[in-house]
Amino acid sequence: MDKFLWKIIEKEIKRQEETIDLIPSENFVDLETLFIVGSPLMIKYAEGFVGKRYYPGNRFVDKIENLAIKRALKAFKLGPEWGCNVQSYSGSPANLAVLLGLAEPGSKIMGLSLSSGGHLTHGHQVSYTGKLFKSFQYSVKDQLNYDEILKLAKKVKPKIIISGTTSYPRKIDFKKFFEIAKEVGAYHLADISHIAGLVIANLHPSPFKWADVVTTTTHKTLRGPRGAVIFYRKELEEKIQKSVFPGLQGGPHVHTIAGIAYAFWRVSKKDFKNYQKNVLKNSLSLCNFLKSFGFEFFTGGTDNHLMVIDLKNLGIDGKYAERLLEKSDILANRNVLPEDKKPFTPSGLRLGTPAITSRGLKEKEMRIIAEFIKEVILERKNVKEKVRDFIKNFPLPYKDWLKKIRSLI
Repeated sequence: MDKFLWKIIEKEIKRQEETIDLIPSENFVDLETLFIVGSPLMIKYAEGFVGKRYYPGNRFVDKIENLAIKRALKAFKLGPEWGCNVQSYSGSPANLAVLLGLAEPGSKIMGLSLSSGGHLTHGHQVSYTGKLFKSFQYSVKDQLNYDEILKLAKKVKPKIIISGTTSYPRKIDFKKFFEIAKEVGAYHLADISHIAGLVIANLHPSPFKWADVVTTTTHKTLRGPRGAVIFYRKELEEKIQKSVFPGLQGGPHVHTIAGIAYAFWRVSKKDFKNYQKNVLKNSLSLCNFLKSFGFEFFTGGTDNHLMVIDLKNLGIDGKYAERLLEKSDILANRNVLPEDKKPFTPSGLRLGTPAITSRGLKEKEMRIIAEFIKEVILERKNVKEKVRDFIKNFPLPYKDWLKKIRSLI
């Protein structure tokens, strides 16, 4: 037994237990997910697709991948006009695969700017999506302005328009993006990595009627393993499949695909929709409590699972606020906002409720968390001991994992 490594893992679990995690892209999984992803499935090479592998011994792997595809399509109530790829290693290569599958390098693409809540892979200059393609970015002042997006699209005439965000806290009108894309002859790629769980629970508009391709990660609000899924109109199947393999990757991670199959099985259970409702209630409550303490927000508030505090009126930057909170065992990440000049010291602080909701926190606990944040940021207090006393009442979903693992060693 590697005692040195296990001690580090144990310390990480203890850190998770004692921390209020408000990073909206993080979430906790259950014991079954951990055991599936850590199963002997991880040793199997399965280059290719179901029924067309480049290695022997994949008859059960084929069943697992088929199951993941079937459940993913069912989760979003998709008909036979849709197909699905569950092999991408994460959201970034999934988005790159779509772009390379639908457009030649050097083609024009459009996506939301990073400072307005977009993702790096939506064409930011430091990402290969911005290096391989001629990227044009639309932005936000108060909220998405679809008339301005249409004007830019008409001027640019991109091959692909990307909707979806990583830190935009408002609902997205996918129909308007579809209409804009069709007017200029572009594909519409909707990235719902953050809101997939809310979409399944009918708490956010679905993009599927209005998109050519939809991508999502499988953690965040879906509470699955770190992977990604690409949904595509069937007429685009060959382009997307070949772009994933052999275009960008070799053997898929079978253990992760099994975890994805399990995650999409869980969405059919009643507690999944209740969880999504609680994520949304907690988000709105936390935002309102923070407003009552004088905090201001990008776009004025939130419609989903995350929010971004605008710190400019407080005279501090997001990096400083992030460090203050982490010293008190509260995790929230700095975030760029429109007009920020320095990405490493931005004026935003991003918070979300998926992880704390997975620990069983409800609306009444949001006031307590908001008070912690007020004490730390506005009053410069260290509340580590109060945080630890508070959060220990909400155990991790996998609190017995280490004990079970040790019993097997």
